Amino acid sequence: MSFLTELAIAVLLIVGACFVLVGSLALIRLPDPMQRLHGPTKATTLGVGALLAASMTYHSAEAGTPSLHELLIAIFLFITAPISAHLIAKAYLHASSTRRH
Repeated sequence: MSFLTELAIAVLLIVGACFVLVGSLALIRLPDPMQRLHGPTKATTLGVGALLAASMTYHSAEAGTPSLHELLIAIFLFITAPISAHLIAKAYLHASSTRRH
C-alpha cells in the first residue's frame, strides 16, 4: 500500500472519529430533544460515513478490488438516519402539542 493511501485512510479515520465524538457529545450535552437530534443525525452520520470510506479505501487497496459491503452500509445509514430523525421530531412535536391542551 502506498504512503498516500495510508495517509488518506488515517485522515479519514481521524476525521470520522472526531465527528462521532462531537455528535455523541451533542447528544449528551444539548438540553432540548429537538436540538439533540442534530448530534446523531448530522455529525455522527458524517463520522460513520468517513469511517466507512476509510474501510472501503483500506479493503480496496489490500484486495485490489472495490469493497461494496461498506458502500451498502453507508447507503443504508444515509437513508435511515434522516427518516428516524424526522419521526422522532414528529413524535416530539405531537407530544408537546398534546401536553399544552
